[in-house]
Amino acid sequence: MPTPEPRPRWAAWALAAYLLAAGALLLSPIGPGRILGALVAWVQHDLGVEDFRQGWIEVPANVVLFIPLGFLLALLLRRAWVSVLLSVTVSFVAELLQLQLSDRLSSVRDIAANSAGAVIGAAVAWMLMKRSSRLHGDRSAETARSD
Repeated sequence: MPTPEPRPRWAAWALAAYLLAAGALLLSPIGPGRILGALVAWVQHDLGVEDFRQGWIEVPANVVLFIPLGFLLALLLRRAWVSVLLSVTVSFVAELLQLQLSDRLSSVRDIAANSAGAVIGAAVAWMLMKRSSRLHGDRSAETARSD
């Protein structure tokens, strides 16, 4: 019976760094909406794409923001579904806390986009863990055959 691979120490450090950076971004009293608003104005006025909307940037950015959380939690917990559940909870709590900040907006769309990112990250981690366990199991089988 193959022994499970140890949890990667780098993933714990990466998760800590991610949580600090994401917490600062998500809970900053100055929302990224100002930056996005300036970017949208530039695209609309200077580039002439008048139909361009803030959501075209905001939704993909929220997806990308939560991919590392889903990925790192899945690596550390070894359960993709638990990773997704925790990531959705983090997103929900962040949106609730944003309700208390005057310059921030909270939305269900953000929770959905964040959740999608967590699912993508957890799925990638799950595929890598499956591949790794298959390779680890194959090496154990080869060692057993050679004895």
